[in-house]
Amino acid sequence: MRKAFFLCVCVLLFIFVGSVPAEAETVTTVNRVDTTNYPTLYVAQPLLEGETVWMLEARLKELGYDIIPTGQYTYTTGRTVQLFQAAQGLKDDGVVTRPVWETLMFSEPGEVCLAETEGNNEARMLIVIDVATRTLTLYENDEVVQKFPVAVGKSKTPTPLGEWRVVQKCLNWGSGFGTRWMGLNVPWGIYGIHGTNKPGSIGTYASHGCIRMFNRDVEKLYPLIPMNTRVRIVDNGKMFPQNFKPVKLKKQMSGQNVVYLQNRLKELGVEFDRADGRFGNMTELAVKYFQVWHNIEPTGEVDEETYRAMGMIE
Repeated sequence: MRKAFFLCVCVLLFIFVGSVPAEAETVTTVNRVDTTNYPTLYVAQPLLEGETVWMLEARLKELGYDIIPTGQYTYTTGRTVQLFQAAQGLKDDGVVTRPVWETLMFSEPGEVCLAETEGNNEARMLIVIDVATRTLTLYENDEVVQKFPVAVGKSKTPTPLGEWRVVQKCLNWGSGFGTRWMGLNVPWGIYGIHGTNKPGSIGTYASHGCIRMFNRDVEKLYPLIPMNTRVRIVDNGKMFPQNFKPVKLKKQMSGQNVVYLQNRLKELGVEFDRADGRFGNMTELAVKYFQVWHNIEPTGEVDEETYRAMGMIE
């Protein structure tokens, strides 16, 4: 009887131990970070992991630092960030904040990454991306050159509408960025046109705001695009949403609402520059001009009275 009981216990223990995954002791909990709005990165437990971390590591590698991209913000990643910060005269604490991101993305380019430069040959090229149809169209001198299917941002992380420029070109970041990257000068985050390791997502709303292309397509597009090429991103041909919610705007602000304002000013015949999401001197001057034109106190700030006069709200 005792022998039978002992045998049953052994069988049960064997079954229990056998059901536990062999790698259970080595599993590390992580927090995903895939956002593009200059997220803060640092060494933490659980580890920070995701496409944003991969982007950081890939960029450090391009700049010549001894790091292998893993997509996890480990001690090694933090130490490499500290070396970069020290070299750039930044506080070397291993914490990636917005100033660190901005310095990192536009530091002295390496052989495989070109940063923003002056140029005159970009005027003939134009990229138009329509998030409604998920298509990218390349124009040269107003003539269609090629069209490509793309994936764009999900509803919670939309692709930024506006008039941008290509200010960075890089090769082979890998992971979710595929074989080519073309960065845009969006003021509130890191957005670009790039390849992907998820070809099944093309034609859908799937990204965290960037524009994904098949690797074969982005490789065709990349050599045709000079630095400073114009990029218009629209929604069904328009740059203004149906569900617009007014927010008070003034000089030195930036964001998607500034794009809507700038685009509306253009529609009303007030020409100044691109709808680039930056509320600078020219946008302030355009607002003042519109306010004087409509007998509104010319403060240069956009409140409900100004929005209403522009027909942006009822």
